[in-house]
Amino acid sequence: MTMRETAARIRLMGFDVDGVLTDGNLYFTPQGEEIKVFSSLDGHGLKMLQQAGIEVVIISGRSSKALALRAANLGISELHMGVEDKRACLDALLARRGLARGDAGYMGDDVVDLPILRACGFSATPADGHPFVREHVGYVASLGGGRGAAREVCDFLLASRGVLDAMHARYLD
Repeated sequence: MTMRETAARIRLMGFDVDGVLTDGNLYFTPQGEEIKVFSSLDGHGLKMLQQAGIEVVIISGRSSKALALRAANLGISELHMGVEDKRACLDALLARRGLARGDAGYMGDDVVDLPILRACGFSATPADGHPFVREHVGYVASLGGGRGAAREVCDFLLASRGVLDAMHARYLD
């Protein structure tokens, strides 16, 4: 099966946060509040996946108020923070939906993401993902984490389904 054929069958797409939806840097205020910077391009890509019927989930090893706010802003109800075993979290999500691992995709950037990345039908990492991760995923984005990499993956999934052009055409009227 080609990468496009694999991508076309994805029904649930998961994303890591630090290094994928952000640039991976951790920012803290003097009061200890964590600040995250998200790309609006990535956010629109996640919304487009949802519009195309692909469920978007976030599975992150860290917890933050900023992430909870961003997920709510994007209408993502399946937000899992502070997860140590991301693959087990994915398996539970799939079981509740009656989906197989081949129906799922995940985008992560570091070696701790490899168990979930290798369990999915579709796996991706940003251009600046760890070199070892880049060797073990199906798709390496040309852009960096927090800088449009997630949008690139969303566009690839939508193009693989044959719906990207129609979704873009709505903005040309």
